[in-house]
Amino acid sequence: MNDIAGFVLAGGQSSRMGVDKAFIQWQGSTLLQRSLDLLSGVAPRVAIVGPAQKFSAYGTVVEDQFLGRGPLAGIHAALRSPIAADFNLIVAVDIPLLSEAFLRFLLEQAVASRSAATVPRTSEGWQPLCAVYRREFAELADAALRLGRNKIDPLFADLELRVIQDNELRNFSFSPDLFRNINTPEDLQHAGGTA
Repeated sequence: MNDIAGFVLAGGQSSRMGVDKAFIQWQGSTLLQRSLDLLSGVAPRVAIVGPAQKFSAYGTVVEDQFLGRGPLAGIHAALRSPIAADFNLIVAVDIPLLSEAFLRFLLEQAVASRSAATVPRTSEGWQPLCAVYRREFAELADAALRLGRNKIDPLFADLELRVIQDNELRNFSFSPDLFRNINTPEDLQHAGGTA
């Protein structure tokens, strides 16, 4: 049995949505609950990365060590947390079209390759907020954050990666639309949800 943990990155703010993205309603539940349910289907340990004050009522919470530094800080916090595993599935809260089947596929690819990170790359670019990271990625994230660098993608040049390309997704009947995130009310409506 491989050591797997799941983390929902829920700390971001959204002025365009008018409410915290984590609590937006999507098909009968919040985006946060949707993400937690998906991860619970594939990982034995699941946590929320964000402020404990806001999220502790919903499950185990991991707080950023580098506050206000975006998703890289959230990934860093997850990988440095007590529940971190050999394989850490990181999912942003605002990607509701993900499926349990795809997350299982992503984990299978990560375990088979044993690379430092397993990251989809579509025609839209890297999808680092739906990826599997090994613990060792925390070292790169820590060094970048300490230098004031917040971007995730540049770190991929410095490690062994398993890249899942567009054509591979399609070969396994997964649409790149899985990664469509919710940034505006129009995005939410297009994804089949309501604010």
